[in-house]
Amino acid sequence: MNNPFDLTGKLAVVTGAGKGIGRGIALQLARAGADVVVSSRTRADLDSLAEEIEALDRTAYCVTADVTELEQLEAIAAAGKDAGGIDIWVNNAGGLPDATPRYLTRTPPEKWDDQMNLNLRAVFLACQVAAEAMDKGAIINISSRAAMGASIKNGPYAPSKAAVNNLTQTFAIELAPNIRVNAVAPGPIPTDNFNESTNFPDDQPLEQILRVPLGRLGAPEDIGNAVVFMASDASSWVTGQCLYVTGGL
Repeated sequence: MNNPFDLTGKLAVVTGAGKGIGRGIALQLARAGADVVVSSRTRADLDSLAEEIEALDRTAYCVTADVTELEQLEAIAAAGKDAGGIDIWVNNAGGLPDATPRYLTRTPPEKWDDQMNLNLRAVFLACQVAAEAMDKGAIINISSRAAMGASIKNGPYAPSKAAVNNLTQTFAIELAPNIRVNAVAPGPIPTDNFNESTNFPDDQPLEQILRVPLGRLGAPEDIGNAVVFMASDASSWVTGQCLYVTGGL
């Protein structure tokens, strides 16, 4: 029986791949057999990631890009086409633009716009670009546990990710049956952006403060494994869904 998680011969795109969750996604896709077009704003991060991917006997293609710019998203797609065609596109780039959580009542309009441009508009544009570049395959949008409900002290972020979930559902209907569109929503994972934007006490493990039922914080590889599932034939009858990977939160 063939391994339904095997991505050998596939080409994946991962945005925001230089660090944190995006890096974990790119590496897990490579471990599953895919070659990977990796993109971020910092070339040095991409170069070190490419070395790790190539150590797995996979090929990495590096594209420095800002995902809020349509032309730069199109450059990512062009790199994928030149490499033989895109099978998987992962919209991972996102977060808090200035690593500053805010109450909704204290959010200046321009900061709201910055958040929506990064977490929603960029995903919308990238889905359009990916759909144009792909004949078939899978698009995976990275959402967040925050999309599930109210988010105290992080008001703009939560609705941006809730909107990503709805956008995912609509693209899934529009692009069926050839392209499946799903989302993966991480829980607390101590990436640089997460650590910079939180202010938890140092004298107690964070997993205890947050009361994570599975007893630990997440790792980028946990999200990478979920993305491999959504990208592979193992999820061939799944579209328009959001998989929450949260340790039970």
